[in-house]
Amino acid sequence: MNNKCTLCPHKCNVDRIELKGRCKAGNKIEIGGFSLHQFEEPCISGKNGSGTVFFSKCNLNCVFCQNYEISNLGFGKIIETETLADIFLEQQNNNAHNINLVSPTIYADKIIEAIKLAKKNGLSIPIIYNSNGYENIETLKKLEGLIDVYLPDFKYYNDNIALKYSKIENYFSIATNAIKEMYRQVGTPQFDNNGIITKGLIIRHLVLPNNIEDSKKILKWIKENLDNNVYVSIMTQYFPTYKSNEYPEIARKITKHEYLEIENYIEDINIINGYMQDYTEEDEEQYVPKWDY
Repeated sequence: MNNKCTLCPHKCNVDRIELKGRCKAGNKIEIGGFSLHQFEEPCISGKNGSGTVFFSKCNLNCVFCQNYEISNLGFGKIIETETLADIFLEQQNNNAHNINLVSPTIYADKIIEAIKLAKKNGLSIPIIYNSNGYENIETLKKLEGLIDVYLPDFKYYNDNIALKYSKIENYFSIATNAIKEMYRQVGTPQFDNNGIITKGLIIRHLVLPNNIEDSKKILKWIKENLDNNVYVSIMTQYFPTYKSNEYPEIARKITKHEYLEIENYIEDINIINGYMQDYTEEDEEQYVPKWDY
């Protein structure tokens, strides 16, 4: 690792052997768990599941984070790079369709080492970089050729909303530039004969209550700035958790009316590829893993 960490856009410039930056991560990889995950997009989970590794700590501080135990409360276990490579191979041996790196940004340099080591030892399934979208272009370029599928969040259009709910500045410009770089590297999605993605970009967006206009602006940006074949995954699984109850406007699930407004807007602007979760009034805690590592 560079002694002065600049892996993410915060560019804290701290020596993570001695200190911790904004993400609160040290010099070692830390994970909350790994599993065959069934609750990703159909082209990712497929029949066998996605070989998911959940990394601890995060370079954002989202007040509604569904994985807050590992992202903000510090749950996790420190592992060596070699162990991570072994986990990749174990997931492959368990017939996972892919390796799914969840919140990998702050460990990108170590992950690169682990991927190279695992590939030397027979790793051949696609690797997915499942990120919050707050990425350094320089770091992404180091990943080129190692990542098959980019799965970024596109959380906010309005930077004031990003500052309020995730405590970050300039999210829109940073995330859109990162998404463009990801698209340059892997292009539009490609699938195998079973419909499992093998390469490409899928952009995720979590719809927040009382923020429908921001969601529409995100969808419009995708439509106007990327190829129409790019896949968009609209997540409506939001439920109040972590600190979200401190913000009355997001202290509830989205309504059926909000759901239909987004659904109709997607049709209006003719976004043709992707997924939209079904609407439910129940809390979607089934999507949140149990942290057991």
